[in-house]
Amino acid sequence: VQLQASGGGLVQPGGSLRLSCAVSGSIFSMNFMAWYRQAPGKQRELVASITSGGSTRYVESVKGRFTISRDNAKNTVYLQMNSLKLEDTAVYYCYVVANSVGYWGQGTQVTVSS
Repeated sequence: VQLQASGGGLVQPGGSLRLSCAVSGSIFSMNFMAWYRQAPGKQRELVASITSGGSTRYVESVKGRFTISRDNAKNTVYLQMNSLKLEDTAVYYCYVVANSVGYWGQGTQVTVSS
């Protein structure tokens, strides 16, 4: 199972970005998909998650601004990030549980700066 994340970049405060994470390989089940982030000097934190049934959860700091979604046909999870703030700057990582095993994608840098 391989994860390929994309969509990071440099954006001004108030801007938007959409992260994607495509999962490939022999996948029989994929119950949990999530995005984490890690800012310099800070611990990695769970930003948003989505279950196979579509239930979502968000860290309080991104509620109302970020939306996680998944396309099961494409084995892809997305993170739509709107109204970005300076404090959203971090390396974002996708994480999935596929075939009852957890996998991490490579990080993608999101930088919010004026």
